Amino acid sequence: MRRLTGEEYDALSPHLERVVFKRHDIAVHANVPFDHAYFPESGLASVISHTEDGRRLEVGLFGREAMVSSAIVLGADRIPLETFAQIPGVWIRVGADALRAAMRRHPGLHALLLRYVQTFLMTVSSTALSNGAYRVEERLARWLVMTHDRIDGDDLPLTHEFLSLMLGVRRSGVTVAIHTLEGARMIKAKRGSLTVLDRAGLEAAAGASYGTAEAEYERLIGPLSPKRPPVRERGGES
Repeated sequence: MRRLTGEEYDALSPHLERVVFKRHDIAVHANVPFDHAYFPESGLASVISHTEDGRRLEVGLFGREAMVSSAIVLGADRIPLETFAQIPGVWIRVGADALRAAMRRHPGLHALLLRYVQTFLMTVSSTALSNGAYRVEERLARWLVMTHDRIDGDDLPLTHEFLSLMLGVRRSGVTVAIHTLEGARMIKAKRGSLTVLDRAGLEAAAGASYGTAEAEYERLIGPLSPKRPPVRERGGES
């Protein structure tokens, strides 16, 4: 919402309302037509894919930089994926039809949201790279840095059980990965939460699976998080 022009915001403002999402509240049901789009102001949410045998895996993660569901921007009226809140927060809600009408009247709004879709696709591709080419410790480091980008402070209210769902591994594998990162003094584990101690170390542990999508967001839209160093420093360019 912060990236809208005054005219674009005025077109949407009569249709906006703030809603509170609690943990596990579902914003988008798989294969159900969209009634609303959402713009989170706080909290964290996941896009989940389901297998035929009931297994679930996170394919997308977003917070206050995001729009839910960006499929509306592409002309779709539903998706075969589920989106739910994993950390509670306040979201701005707008009717799907009102948003479609505003995009038709304001090409700049449509263009901005299309750029966001591009950044989300980059995040999904980075997730595929991470899941296919990296060890659990590296995948966990990436996921923690991405979460750190999207919330205030260094405490991440995440359980081992939840992380096993997000990473698609057994809980025992998550526990080992947490102990590895904790042993390297990158994080501190507490009951029901993890505290980031060494963000730079987590970024290094995440490797190439973190940074590309984030740099694309900053190139196309603007700063993702004050916790991230400027892109020019990350690339070593002047």
